[in-house]
Amino acid sequence: MATKRSKKAPAKPATNTVDPYEVGPLGLYQLVDENGEEVNPVPELPEGLAVKLLEAMLFQRALDQRMLNLQRQGRIGFYGTAKGQEGAALGSGAAFEPQDWLFPALREGAVALWRGMPLDQYVAQCFGNSHDHTKGRQMPCHYSDYDTKYLSLSSPIATQVSQAAGAARAVQVKGHKDVVCGGYLGDGATSENDFHAGLNFAGVWKSPVVFVCQNNQWAISVPLSMQTASETLAVKAEAYGMPGLRVDGNDVLACYVATKAAIERARRGEGPTFVECLTYRLGGHSSSDDPTKYRDETEAKKWEARDPLIRHKKWLVARGEWDEERETDFLAESGAAISETIAKVEAAEPLDVETLFTDVWAEMPAMLKDQRDRYVADEPV
Repeated sequence: MATKRSKKAPAKPATNTVDPYEVGPLGLYQLVDENGEEVNPVPELPEGLAVKLLEAMLFQRALDQRMLNLQRQGRIGFYGTAKGQEGAALGSGAAFEPQDWLFPALREGAVALWRGMPLDQYVAQCFGNSHDHTKGRQMPCHYSDYDTKYLSLSSPIATQVSQAAGAARAVQVKGHKDVVCGGYLGDGATSENDFHAGLNFAGVWKSPVVFVCQNNQWAISVPLSMQTASETLAVKAEAYGMPGLRVDGNDVLACYVATKAAIERARRGEGPTFVECLTYRLGGHSSSDDPTKYRDETEAKKWEARDPLIRHKKWLVARGEWDEERETDFLAESGAAISETIAKVEAAEPLDVETLFTDVWAEMPAMLKDQRDRYVADEPV
């Protein structure tokens, strides 16, 4: 989306950068604080990346609000927003390359769009109608896009951890030396069996996988203090023979740089890394949840001051790479694109129930074929 650019030349990045591996699992790797000021030198970034990250975060927040509105209006059945976590999701997600495979959790839909998943497919997955290429077979927000190597999450917590570990081992066996797998999880997933099995498996084989934990402090209604007695989540990685990094999850640039370092390490054949992104879920767990029933919302107010969008915007404005006029134009264009896409997708026909019988067997077995034929003939199945 074309928008006006500021004339002020951006400042040159400093060279005395901080290695996130030196900060380790008990520190907190941070580049830009909540005032938009650099607390550590920001390394050189790909051309235009910093602005694209802000645009992606702004777009995702606007999209999330529209999709949540659709759920409240009864037009879709479920939605989980990423409000407050856009920096952790997009900062880490932007670090992966097109050849890498991603195994997401609930709040990484923005990463699918970043990697090139069409917006209409994103929206259609939540409607589950004939425009949905996954044919309505998953809950809303369970996006899947083979072309961008973004696989659907499974609703049971932490399943994607062992899936990512297994896929990374397959990459090793097949000799694809330039491919890395990414497995996303939340803080609650660290209490599940798949977490321990997946990290142990990856550690043993030194597989090319990066585990990214969005520690948003709440596993639905369970606070972090009830999840673990460990000083941090990142320190758990040491038990599985891999390094753990702890990153300010509301600092999108820190998330990008730390995850990129972990990916490059994996690509060099040095094994997995566990990255804990410390962030906060500003909204409910999903459209079915009311967080005021179990948490003190004054805590959420404190985290609003650390909003990843506001922080990154301040940093860009100070460098002359962003301004209010540009943001107004961008949000107007984004809103129009979202509205147009929703109208297009919502107008699609419902799925034919006959699709329930397809895509399971290469050759449909007799029993299933009989059920399909009776359905087509409008007989009891």
